[in-house]
Amino acid sequence: MIAALSGTVLTVGLDSLVVGVAGVGLLVHTTPATAAALRVGQPAELATTLVVREDSLTLYGFAGADEKAVFETVQTVAGVGPRLALAMLAVHTPDALRRAIATQDLATLTKVPGIGRKGAERLVLELRDRIGAVPGPGPEAAQGPTGTDETWRPQVREALVGLGWNARQADAALDKVAPEAAADAGVAALLRAALQELGR
Repeated sequence: MIAALSGTVLTVGLDSLVVGVAGVGLLVHTTPATAAALRVGQPAELATTLVVREDSLTLYGFAGADEKAVFETVQTVAGVGPRLALAMLAVHTPDALRRAIATQDLATLTKVPGIGRKGAERLVLELRDRIGAVPGPGPEAAQGPTGTDETWRPQVREALVGLGWNARQADAALDKVAPEAAADAGVAALLRAALQELGR
């Protein structure tokens, strides 16, 4: 099991990156927020989970051990695989997921593409006693590079389309959250704000 890796970022995509480790380039699937926080040529340290299938080995990377723990825990629920678990972390922070599950907030859980009401109810039923301590209320810290100019817009738009919304829906959400960009919000914070708009 590859539990963590550190190396140099070779390429960065929407929801993946390649990290050079001892002369080998490892493809790591991650959330758009984690990918947006990294730059080519910079060092990266990621907590990782290796998912072994009969025909593939897929490496998933996380900004910290907490994200990794939630990623692994939600997959214990029937019907939740690695891609859906990663989508959950793309839409919500680990603390927001814990809070939604503990308080049976189905509306928050169904904001994740691929999770309907029944899936949300199953998550609550199976995880509310196992997901971990529920955090207190408070603002979520912004992650990733700041977006005081329009460089944030194509990144967030691409992430929204990649998560399942069409371009028109994505553009409408971006227009709504544009004032937050002027307030120096990070790309990850802007992505979450856009997802909240789409979930209304």
